[in-house]
Formats: sequence, C-alpha cells, structure tokens
Amino acid sequence: MPGMTVNRGGEPGYAGAGATFCKVPLVLDPADLAGADVVIVGAPTDEAVSNRPGARFGPRAIRQADVSGGSPPSRPNMDVGVDPFAVLTVVDYADARVVPADKQASHDAIRRAVEEVCAAGAVPIVLGGDHSIAHPDVGAVAGHLSPATLGLVHFDAHADDAPEVYGVRLSHGTPLRLLVEEGAIRGEHIVQVGLRGYWPDPEDFEWARSQGFRWHLMEEISERGMDAVMDEVVAEARVADHLFLSFDIDVCDPGFAPGTGTPEPGGITAREALRAVRRLAFEVGLAGMEVVEVAPPYDSAEITALLAHRLVLEALSGLALRKLGREPAPERSGV
Repeated sequence: MPGMTVNRGGEPGYAGAGATFCKVPLVLDPADLAGADVVIVGAPTDEAVSNRPGARFGPRAIRQADVSGGSPPSRPNMDVGVDPFAVLTVVDYADARVVPADKQASHDAIRRAVEEVCAAGAVPIVLGGDHSIAHPDVGAVAGHLSPATLGLVHFDAHADDAPEVYGVRLSHGTPLRLLVEEGAIRGEHIVQVGLRGYWPDPEDFEWARSQGFRWHLMEEISERGMDAVMDEVVAEARVADHLFLSFDIDVCDPGFAPGTGTPEPGGITAREALRAVRRLAFEVGLAGMEVVEVAPPYDSAEITALLAHRLVLEALSGLALRKLGREPAPERSGV
C-alpha cells in the first residue's frame, strides 16, 4: 500500500502506520533496493530505555513531520544550493520487523534490514527508536565493510558506553561498549560530541580513555564554539576508512528537542546540529546514519520530530554535494 509504513511481512509496524519519508517510494522487497543511493529504515523499539519510553513512535513521527510537497519529492536546500532528491535516489524500506517486548528479536530484525540495505550498495539511514539500536545497525554496517574500518561520530548528551544499566546489558546506555568489546569498531575510531550532565560514572570514562575514545564535552563547545570543535571532529572522523553518524536527539538542548526520553539541559542548538550533520556528510561522507531517541509523547508542537526530519534532510544534502563533487553554493541576495 503506497504511502504506508509496512513491515516486510506485510503487516503495519506495531508503532503505527505512516507516510514514507518525504513521500519517497516505498520498497518492501530487498531486490527492489537495487539502484538506491540512500535507504530510510524505521526501527520502532524502545524496550531498552532506562527512563521514559515512547521512542518506538519516533520513526512514524519523523516521517510525518513533513508531508508537504509532491511526489516525487523536491526539497531545494537554499543554504547549499542543491536539491538532494534531484541528485540521490532515496527510497523508504519501511520498518524493521521488531517484536514487542523482545529486545533481542527486535535487534536481530534491525540488523537484517540494515544488512539488506548494505548488500544493495546503499547508505542506510535508520530512524529510531532508542539508542540501543546502534548495536545492530552500526554492527551491520561494520560487518558489511570489514576488513575496512568504520568510524563513529556520536552526538549525544550521554556517553552510552556503560557495561550495563541497572544490571541490564542490552540497554540504550551500553551500545558503544558492546560494539567495541565485540570488535565491530575500534575505540580510537569513536568521536563523541556534546556530552554533558551527570552520567556515566568516572570509571566508564576511564574505560573509554583506555580504548582510545575521543570526546568533546558541551563545556568545550561553549568555550570554543561549535564550528571550531567541528573542524576537529571532521579531521578525527577521517581516521577510519568509513564513517557512521549516530545522532541522539538529546544532544540538543531540550528547548529545541523536548520530545526525548532522557533530556539534559544545556545542549547544542538546532542550527548547530543541522550544520554539523551536513558538514560531516559532505566533508567526510557517510556509510550509515541513525537518528534516535525521538519520543513523540513528550514533544511540543512536534518540534523534535521536525528537527530529526531536517537532520536527515541535511545529511542528504551533504551527500548530494559530495556526489556532485562541489562546494555548497548558497542562494545570495540579488541586491
């Protein structure tokens, strides 16, 4: 059924049906992914949260955040002078076939969906869902690219590298620890941006330091400015052969993204987030991306879902520029 979010088994995702992202074509058969540059995948699961649930409704909200315009879509980006949909072939692969109340089965389904996208030669962009989905989706991309190395730029208020959260190993606070310990990503290929607040504990930072993690606390961003920090992040992201971008919406200040399960005051602005994502997509390139922890039950006027939607559009714009091989050419005043 065109325009409906459907699992590959033919049934609507349990978080609810919805439009495709920007009305791009809906694809349900992996064979039909051939020729796509970018594939949108939903991961509607939030059983792994330690605070407020609701991120299972994130993929639907992000897709529905902007359903204006025609089909095929057209979104000319005035800041860079490109319409990503005129350059890239983008399709929506609906939602992974998650299983409510079964974290492992849901993660297995997410991994399979992302593996199918990678096998088709496309870049997966995964709409979460809680941040535990980084374990299967980043792991799938890393496994596909091996023996080439995959780096991770991780925007988040929280480091998500704890060995467990409240005694639970498979949590939204543990995916980076799991990925490193399983060998999917090396610690020296992980860069974290926007960390702040009161978690995790100092011993978790010691573990991260011992693995070669690099991070830029929110305090550093406040002191030096986002552009200066992003200059370093771009350089650090080029150490690995490929890059996966993990964007937890709670890296943004709750004033810009209230709809999330674990908000932390004092984060980056929406403007800073959009520019940072576009820079990484253009200057480094992406082998995969996820936007996670959008929890619509706590959103205000759908501004969090809209920001997440625009983050994906900025990533697409950066990838389009990279494919064209040219610098941004923004609209200028005619005066």
